[in-house]
Amino acid sequence: MNEITIPSLSGIKNLIEPIDYRLQSIENLLQKLPKSNNSKKYYRNNDLKELFGLSNNTIIKYRENGTLPYTRMGDIYLYEAKEIDDILEKNRVCL
Repeated sequence: MNEITIPSLSGIKNLIEPIDYRLQSIENLLQKLPKSNNSKKYYRNNDLKELFGLSNNTIIKYRENGTLPYTRMGDIYLYEAKEIDDILEKNRVCL
């Protein structure tokens, strides 16, 4: 019959400490890496509806009149988050 031994708390700590140290080292190295400008974030129609309360008709109208720049992949419309941020900033009202 095999006996099951439960490791002590210090035994578990000794196992986890090197892993934690290594993960912290990796995290520090990742934070030092230059930020990539190539990774762009995109919204889809549903995102615009949820975030800004736009209807389908409004999104279509904004695309057609050039207010809303987009990229089309088949039947999917993508809106670059940076461009949406620029539109919001350009139309910001300061009182």
